[in-house]
Amino acid sequence: MQKGKALLRGISIIVAVAVASFLIYSPVVLGVKTQPKVALEMRADIIQIDAMKVFGKLERPTVTYLHQRHTEALAKKNKDCATCHLSDPDPQSGKQRMSTKYMRLQDTAKQEVMDIYHNNCIGCHKEIKDAKEKSGPLECGECHRPQATVLSSWQPIGMDKSLHYRHSKAMEQKCEKCHHEYNETTKQLFYAKDKEGTCRYCHRAKTEENRIALRQAAHIACVECHREIHAKNETAGPYTCEGCHEPSQQNLIEKLKDVPRMKRNQPDYVFVKTSASDKEKANPLTRMQLVPFNHMAHEKYNDSCRVCHHAALSDCQQCHSLQGNKDGDGVTLEQAMHRPNVDQSCIGCHESRQAQPACAGCHISFEIKQPRGTASCANCHSVPKSQIIGVVQKDEEKMMASRALGQRDAITQTYTDEDIPETVSINTLSDKYEPVKLPHRKIVQTMVKKIENNQLANFFHYEKGTVCQGCHHNSPAAKTPPKCISCHSKPFNAKDPFKPGLVAAYHRQCMECHEVMGIAKPVSTNCTACHQKKLY
Repeated sequence: MQKGKALLRGISIIVAVAVASFLIYSPVVLGVKTQPKVALEMRADIIQIDAMKVFGKLERPTVTYLHQRHTEALAKKNKDCATCHLSDPDPQSGKQRMSTKYMRLQDTAKQEVMDIYHNNCIGCHKEIKDAKEKSGPLECGECHRPQATVLSSWQPIGMDKSLHYRHSKAMEQKCEKCHHEYNETTKQLFYAKDKEGTCRYCHRAKTEENRIALRQAAHIACVECHREIHAKNETAGPYTCEGCHEPSQQNLIEKLKDVPRMKRNQPDYVFVKTSASDKEKANPLTRMQLVPFNHMAHEKYNDSCRVCHHAALSDCQQCHSLQGNKDGDGVTLEQAMHRPNVDQSCIGCHESRQAQPACAGCHISFEIKQPRGTASCANCHSVPKSQIIGVVQKDEEKMMASRALGQRDAITQTYTDEDIPETVSINTLSDKYEPVKLPHRKIVQTMVKKIENNQLANFFHYEKGTVCQGCHHNSPAAKTPPKCISCHSKPFNAKDPFKPGLVAAYHRQCMECHEVMGIAKPVSTNCTACHQKKLY
């Protein structure tokens, strides 16, 4: 006991000394003004010069280089990219290709590369300073700084279908100006008509064998093309860092509302199958019925083919087999179609749409919703395999898939007004408040109105009572679903910790729905917005 008291006294003394030290030596107490934090500049042209990494561990911090600031300074002196970047003939195309490395084509020896940077960078800065002009740093520590002096606002940019169409139109649909493949035999690039794909299918994050990195390929092809057109005093896209990668500048890029369909011999309608090569054995290893797929409609919903065709513009089953294989990274066809939280899968993409305000009240709110059942599976898997056995021609398959989709019923309405109570009285807190008059029918009608033009909702709400399950989440769709108290006890059931009590269920359900749907009132912090106080 005595030892415990002594220990507590010792801890108290240490804490007291620490607090006193802080008060005595604090800048505020000493009257020293603390330096306010200065907001760092945001730029999209930041390049971290770490070229010496190829030779081992860096001896000094990387250099933060502002590319656009330098190009603008050079432009004032009628100089361009060739001032810093060398060019050599591309071994595949024969065209001059500018190196993205500084003042060299290859990384040779450590000292040689270091001298290239120091002699040229410092030499240029010194020359400008001698001319009595504003110049860059000359000392080591002014370039190799351990702390950031600017922050990056860089954002990647992609070729969505709007931008792609604008390029295609400007080039008079000469796809060969951008698209190419590599011939392993001749070691040359060539144009393969009707096999065009996104640059990302071949050009990865880093240079691999005979394929340069995507960043390098994009700067060589896109930037050089834009620079050549600008040199002719013609209108072209940007060729500066911020022109492509600054978010505010990206927002200025014209977006076409109606983009003509890309011509790539893609199907209008098709069946999702596990065997594309042998039509008579379609889905030989699965009992599931076939899925008719409206390819043309899905093109309109997405900005790029890569949303679904993330590795190549081919059938999903080419990479994702029933068992999974190396080409598909072990992801089976079933997983590729049904994995949640993955944009490339059907389920994942559809669920991402549920986050929209009109849908989020039912799909994203707190309570656990009705799990998918066999009825929802049949919404997609609707055509028996026997119906397409022997189908060989694509036109015939297209017609059958189109007809199958046309036979699907879109559920755009719910029950009639007579079947929906106009109001529901909630008197759970009647000891403190007046009963809440819930405008039940108005809520249901509002939910239905918000999704009446949503094709995804109309096709997948397979019963008139589906919208009711947004609140009555663990009961079958029905005109007269059970009351909340049927599941949520009053008070809270300690033996079922994952099921809230009745009061918590009401508040979480209502407030969460209002929040995700962007409904301002009733506000969660004001009880009387819903509950009128009792006057007696």
